[in-house]
Amino acid sequence: MTWRGAGHVTACLDALAAQTRPHRTLVVDNASDDGTAALLAAHPSHPQVIRLPRNTGYAGALAVAAKRVETPLMAWLNDDAEPEPDWLATLEDTLEKAPLAGAATSRLVRPDGATQSAGVRLTTDGHGADLTEPTAEVFGFCGGAALLRTDVLKSVRGVPAGFFCYYEDTDTAWRLRLAGWDVIAAPDARVRHAHGVSSELGSPLFHRWNERNRLLMLLRCAPRGVAVNQLVRFAVLTAVLPLRPGRPAAPNFRFGLRCRVLAEVVVRLPATLAARRKIGRRAALGRGAVWEAWAGL
Repeated sequence: MTWRGAGHVTACLDALAAQTRPHRTLVVDNASDDGTAALLAAHPSHPQVIRLPRNTGYAGALAVAAKRVETPLMAWLNDDAEPEPDWLATLEDTLEKAPLAGAATSRLVRPDGATQSAGVRLTTDGHGADLTEPTAEVFGFCGGAALLRTDVLKSVRGVPAGFFCYYEDTDTAWRLRLAGWDVIAAPDARVRHAHGVSSELGSPLFHRWNERNRLLMLLRCAPRGVAVNQLVRFAVLTAVLPLRPGRPAAPNFRFGLRCRVLAEVVVRLPATLAARRKIGRRAALGRGAVWEAWAGL
């Protein structure tokens, strides 16, 4: 998936072309206007390209791709990521050895060599947090570089396209867990990731999407008490922020941004609760059981 990726998408495609395992490359171009389309057309690997008429975000592009993919496995990869040559083979072999796993997560490494993500854990307040050390157990996968079973992804209703960006991966991991599937780590499947190239980390937009989508994810997937508690806590903190002169300067503590997040959650609430009911009907495990097993580990 790419949006205005002219500065890095060629390196990503070069790394994909060097993979040791046969594969097909599908690029969803989110209406890039910076010459990305010409680079995609000229690349010697000749990737299949779906060019969208508007920017639907990473989640929206993934949702489009998921409907087109007919192979048994579907890899997700950011356009600012460069996988090592054995990346795909390692992921495929890892899933092959774990028939109860619906997804495998890669090890994403920053340009300086530090690990950005070796998987995702579930915090006690419902955040999906990157694990920065390889571990045998992960709650979820980082959507920047992962491999999923296509039929399993479709069976849990695909990707939440409306999230636009962020938490589409943790929401998907929640639904995989509820359906009885495991998520596993493949720490030897390494990807060099220029984190934050497509979206400015720490920006108001970044915080808006993160805060909104975390609440929507919990309302869709988490135990009722957890979801309601987190929504109320967010609303109460928002209400008292104007009374706190020493509040942090980060954008997610801005009163206006938080009010917008709450408004967007309220507008989406009917559809979110309908999705919650559908997720519950398909679940093999209780929401409480998943929460107790993974929250805070």
